[in-house]
Amino acid sequence: MSEINKEKDVNFRDRLSTVDDSGKRRWIYPKKPKGTWYNRRKIVAFLLILVLLVLPFLKYENEPLFLLNIFERKFIIFGMVFTPQDFHLFAIGMVALMIFIVLFTFVFGRFFCGWLCPQTIFMELVYRRIEYMIEGDAGSQKRLNEGPWDNSKIFKKVLKHLIFIALAFLFVSFGLAFIVGIEHIGETWVNPLANTTMFTVIFIISMLFYFIFAFFREQVCTNVCPYGRMQSVLLVDDSIVVHYDFYRGEKRASQKERNQKIKSGEAKEDDFGDCIDCNQCVAVCPTGIDIRNGTQLECVNCTACMDACDAVMEKIHKPKGLIRYASEYSIKNREPFKFSTRAKAYSGVLVLILGLLTIVALNRVKVEGIILRTPGMTYQYAEGDTTHIVNLYNYKLINKTSGDIHNVEFKVINIKEAVLKPIPAKIDLIPKFGRATGSIIVTIPVSAMKGYKTPIKFQVLADGKLVDEPETNFLGPH
Repeated sequence: MSEINKEKDVNFRDRLSTVDDSGKRRWIYPKKPKGTWYNRRKIVAFLLILVLLVLPFLKYENEPLFLLNIFERKFIIFGMVFTPQDFHLFAIGMVALMIFIVLFTFVFGRFFCGWLCPQTIFMELVYRRIEYMIEGDAGSQKRLNEGPWDNSKIFKKVLKHLIFIALAFLFVSFGLAFIVGIEHIGETWVNPLANTTMFTVIFIISMLFYFIFAFFREQVCTNVCPYGRMQSVLLVDDSIVVHYDFYRGEKRASQKERNQKIKSGEAKEDDFGDCIDCNQCVAVCPTGIDIRNGTQLECVNCTACMDACDAVMEKIHKPKGLIRYASEYSIKNREPFKFSTRAKAYSGVLVLILGLLTIVALNRVKVEGIILRTPGMTYQYAEGDTTHIVNLYNYKLINKTSGDIHNVEFKVINIKEAVLKPIPAKIDLIPKFGRATGSIIVTIPVSAMKGYKTPIKFQVLADGKLVDEPETNFLGPH
C-alpha cells in the first residue's frame, strides 16, 4: 500500500470484506462486469469448459486421451501411459510444478486465480452469469433477497437453484470422467441402481459443488484456498498484479467536489488525481475489496475493476489504465516492468527441470522389464560340471502400452556364451496394461566371468523387436 493513500483507510486490513462489524457474513452483490478484459476472460473460460466437456470423449489407440485413474493406478496423459513404475517422473514433475508455482506467482502474481482457476471460472463466468440473467444486476438481486416471498421471487429462486444443481451434476460427472472414464459415468447415469457406489459419489460431490457456488462462493478464495495465503510469502514488489496507480489517481475527489473547489478558487485542476472516487471498482469486485488500498489477500486478479475503471476514464476523457496490470516497483518508480535477475534465475531452473522431465518422458520404455536374482539364492555349479555357473532370476514385464504385446523372448547381449532357459518357456501374450512374471535360468562358463560379480545385460524382444534392456549382475566364486 502506498504512502499516498495509506491515510485514506487505516483500518481496511483489520477485517475481511465479507464480514460485518458484528462478525456475521456480509453477502456480496457485485455488479455485472463488462469490458475488454471481461470478454477475454469469457473466451478463456469457454475454451477451458469446452476441454472439460470434450476431452473425456477423445481416444487414442482405443484408450482415453487423458485419464488419471488412481484406483487402478492407470494414468494416461495425452496418449502416453504411465504406471506406478514411472514414479520418478511424478517426482520430477512435482518439483517442476512447485518451482513453477513459485516463479509464476513471483512474476505474475495471482494471474492463475483470475484466469484459470476452476473456482473463478465456474463462479464468475458460469453461475454468476446465470444469476444475472434470472435475478438481474446487483441492485435487483439485493431487492429480491430483501423482498417478500411472492410468486415472482419463488419462481426465480427455484429456477436458479434447479439450474445450479443441474450444472453441478454435469460438471462433476465430466470431472470424474477423467478418473474413472466417460463410459463408467455413462453407465452410472443410464442405470444408477446397478452402479450405486459411483452414483453416490457423484451425488455427494455434486451437492458439495452446488453448495460452494450457490452459497459459499468467495469464501473459498478468502478463507479456504491455500494459494491465496501463500501469496503473502511469494509476492514481491516486482510481481505483476492488478494494481491501482496511486501517483496518478491521488488526490481523490468526486467530480462534484472538484468542480466546486476549482470554481471557488480553493484548488486547481492539477491538485486532484484522475480517480473521481466513484467506487465502481469496489462495486464490481466479487470479493468486495477496494483495490485502491493496494494488494490484498482477497484480490483474485479477476480484472473486473480494471474494466470498470477504464469505462469511467473513458467517460471523463482520461487515459485508461488507472487500474491495470503492473508491479508496485514499476508504479513507484514510474518504469515499465522488467524481468529481475531472480526471475531470470527461476526461469532458467524451471526450463532445465521441464527439459529433464521431457527427455525422461520421451525416452521411457513402453514395456518395462525388471529382472532380479531370486532372493535367498546364491550361485550353483551346473550339474556334474564345475566349469559352468548357474544363476536363477525372477522377471516381471509390465506392458505400458494400450495394445497387446506378443511373442516375448529374452536374450543376453554382452556374454555370448550365456545359455538361457525361461520358465515358462514362452510368453505368447502380455495384454495391454498387463503384466507377465516368471523365472530365467542363466548358465555361463566360468571362463566368461569377470570376478565375483559379472554385469549381465538382457534384451526383451516382442515379435522380434527390442522393447527393453534390463541389466543386473551374475554371481560366481571369488
